[in-house]
Amino acid sequence: MTRGPGRAAEPGREFDRIIGRLLITVTYVAVGLLSVGVVLMLAAGISPLAGGPPLDPGRILADVGSLAPEAFLWLGILTVIVTPISRVIVAAIGFARLGDRWMVAVALGILAVIALGIASALAAG
Repeated sequence: MTRGPGRAAEPGREFDRIIGRLLITVTYVAVGLLSVGVVLMLAAGISPLAGGPPLDPGRILADVGSLAPEAFLWLGILTVIVTPISRVIVAAIGFARLGDRWMVAVALGILAVIALGIASALAAG
């Protein structure tokens, strides 16, 4: 189907574009954070292959403020992890706006499985 000069884009196509832009933007942010972390490690004389400290979510923002390399690396890794989750959330919202209840249910089911996996991993220690 072609678009005429005064016709709006199909809702599904615009929805796909929004999701595509979200994924591209979040991926660039993640790569940028990881790159800053590696550059800061190299500047501090730390090998990026040497391993690093465990994740401490309560310290990440404070460590970013002090330019700690591991904070940028952890933030980049967390951004990579959040990318597919954010895609599913945006999809659920988009499907709800399009009135597609079945796909909203599928998206919510996927989020429930992700939440269950995270909860079980946290419970296991």
